[in-house]
Amino acid sequence: MAYVQIRYECRAPAGVSPMSLDEVYETTLEQIAWIDAQGFPVTVNFSEHHGAEDGYLPSPITMAAAAAAITRHVRLQVNVVLPFRDPLQVAEEAAVLDRISRGRAELLLMGGFVPAEMETFGVDPKQRGELMEEGVRVLRQAWSGEPFDYRGRRCQILPRPVQQPHPPLFMGAATPVAARRAARIADGFIAVSWLNEHYRAECAAVGRTPRYQGEMPFSYLYVCENPDRTWERLAPYCLYETNMYARWQASASQSGMFKPATDTDALRALKIYQPVTAGEVLARAPSLAPNDALVLHPLISGLEKDLSWEGLRLFFTEVAPHLDIRGL
Repeated sequence: MAYVQIRYECRAPAGVSPMSLDEVYETTLEQIAWIDAQGFPVTVNFSEHHGAEDGYLPSPITMAAAAAAITRHVRLQVNVVLPFRDPLQVAEEAAVLDRISRGRAELLLMGGFVPAEMETFGVDPKQRGELMEEGVRVLRQAWSGEPFDYRGRRCQILPRPVQQPHPPLFMGAATPVAARRAARIADGFIAVSWLNEHYRAECAAVGRTPRYQGEMPFSYLYVCENPDRTWERLAPYCLYETNMYARWQASASQSGMFKPATDTDALRALKIYQPVTAGEVLARAPSLAPNDALVLHPLISGLEKDLSWEGLRLFFTEVAPHLDIRGL
């Protein structure tokens, strides 16, 4: 069994990607339509960051709505940095996404961590937890369709989403405090696996059933026929991404799964990105827990199209048919 997530960041760094940003958007939607046609119960995730020179997707709900219009099966999971946004507007946009997709929308709520982004949106880092708790409360009230009070104003948000009482609210985290918050107020938890113990413990303390992403046994998975040859082509894109995230983490005095790397050999040793054969994945499959995640990142840093498509096709033709894929 496995949970399968396909991640899209929709960016095209100059000097790294052979594609323009418009081409990345076009390829993203082409791939999602193709994935949907394969008929497997997978989740497509749209990430969110702001002000990046490479065009890193700042409006995941917009991209998810475009994907919703051309799909019928895949779950559409949007990352939302909630402290940066008006929760009333998020509630409206997510409800429309849920309507367009006929009940396939999910939100993965984040607190944000990049100092430049927090400055852009006027968010005090010390207030993120408070803003997150307020935002989740407002989302739940808004999706009821009933009038409610928010910051001294009378509000009513319509239409209601298709999913009742509302689309799933997953929450991410980078600290134990945030993991415990997710246990109290979210419907599920998706973060680096070492935080799962904090999430589970808090769920037990407050009497809630845990729902969370387990291990990522292949980190970002690239199914291929020749891992060494694939790594040679894949590595520059991975090197760009890990160093970008490492800089963001350092600017926030935060640790995470991404580490700085000076060359491709050092990066491969970190095992953040793993080109492996279909046979290697299937050999590991019997030991996977139902909530362990196989996460594909097919257009990392605007990866060249033929290599990107090769990994997707091999996964869905040689791996996915032999897995019991479940939702989270």
